[in-house]
Amino acid sequence: MTTPRILIVEDEDSLATLLQYNLEKEGYEVTAAGDGEEALLQVQERLPDLIVLDWMLPKVSGIEVCRRLRQRPESRNVPIIMLTARGEETDRIRGLDTGADDYVVKPFAMSELAARIRAVLRRLRPGLAEDRVRCGDIVIDRVAHRVKRNGSEVHLGPTEFRLLDHFMQHPGRVFSREQLLDAVWGSDVYVEARTVDVHIGRLRKALNASEGGDPIRTVRSAGYSLDIDA
Repeated sequence: MTTPRILIVEDEDSLATLLQYNLEKEGYEVTAAGDGEEALLQVQERLPDLIVLDWMLPKVSGIEVCRRLRQRPESRNVPIIMLTARGEETDRIRGLDTGADDYVVKPFAMSELAARIRAVLRRLRPGLAEDRVRCGDIVIDRVAHRVKRNGSEVHLGPTEFRLLDHFMQHPGRVFSREQLLDAVWGSDVYVEARTVDVHIGRLRKALNASEGGDPIRTVRSAGYSLDIDA
């Protein structure tokens, strides 16, 4: 499956860095532009699969960037999600009328933006939004929030589901407890590293209820990985 390319257009450096970091964790290829002119140049050089576009930008506003992109045949159909502090209905309508596909008002949760991106990609670029992922004998359905192993239903709690989803995005890669905490719980939530062991144990128990070996490999002094040969 092709990795979706996302262009972030945001002049606030700290927010742009945060967005890039979190979207790369979601598995996207991410580039950033700090103003409207740079964004238009980047799109001309390499067409992204989706653009996260701030309304208030130096040099060329987000609305103008959106308008120009919609005028160009090559970028006319690129999905655009507008980011803005403007929450008035008239502003939202203006943004959508200019050609934006969705609208997220600041401040927002990263989980909300990630969900909006997945929804827009599913709707407009279905080939890029993989909802069912297979790894060995395990299949995860992100939309239905269901997991099957060897055709049998595996019942997981929300945290175990997110853990498995993360492992399946990076099969064979070893993650430390700290990396798993950051990826699954988030860097702004304080959770003890030992909590990871508890949820890994629950995930193992649920997966091993079906036929097949233990797919979660413990790497001493390093962490855990999903063994695709299990």
